[in-house]
Formats: sequence, structure tokens, C-alpha cells
Amino acid sequence: MLQESFFQFTAPNTDGNTSKTTITLNAGHQIFEGHFPGQPVVPGVCMMQMVKEVLENIIGTKTKLLKAGEMKFLAILNPQVNSTANMQITYTTTDDGSLKVDATIQHESSVFFKFKGVFKK
Repeated sequence: MLQESFFQFTAPNTDGNTSKTTITLNAGHQIFEGHFPGQPVVPGVCMMQMVKEVLENIIGTKTKLLKAGEMKFLAILNPQVNSTANMQITYTTTDDGSLKVDATIQHESSVFFKFKGVFKK
């Protein structure tokens, strides 16, 4: 779990099946000592985990990633340059109870990460 030590987020603002939150990154987290020294970059796997943890907060239950249909890393997210970012998550429940999820992490016009996939509750 990365929440609290690696990142924090504001209470999601939800409208229908779309939620928005602001993420604050911990630029002093030890992961940046190796990724990369002197030039920190949020690892892609951490961006994916942040989406998972925010989604779980929104729906109130744990999830498991079933399918990552699209994962695009479009820009470097350096916590020293952008200590905050905005996340938007839109999800729909399928007939089998799984969640189709679209998520984006961005700051102003810079889009860092886009995701489309399926989670199981």
C-alpha cells in the first residue's frame, strides 16, 4: 500500500461514475533514491497502484486487476517538479460485477498516465 507513505489524496469529488481527486506525492520517499538518484521519476507501477488504491477508496472495497487493456505513460512525473497531480477515474460495473475503469493522472495540460482496464471486486 502506497497511500500515506508515497502519496496522499484529497477526498474524491464524485459525479455519477466519475471521481476526481488531487494527489500529493512524497518527494522524499526512499523509492526515489533508486528511481533515479538526483532525477526522481514516479515509477509506472506506482502510478498504477495509486489508481487501484484511489478506486478502492471510492467504491469501498478491495480490488484485483484483471486486465490492463491500455497503459500509456505519456510524460515523466517528477515529484520535485510536480508535487501534486490530478487523478480522474471513471468506472462502470459490467454484468459479471467487474469494473471497467478509465483513469488519468495529469497536472494542468501535462498528462502523465492513461489507463483503461478491468478490476474485480
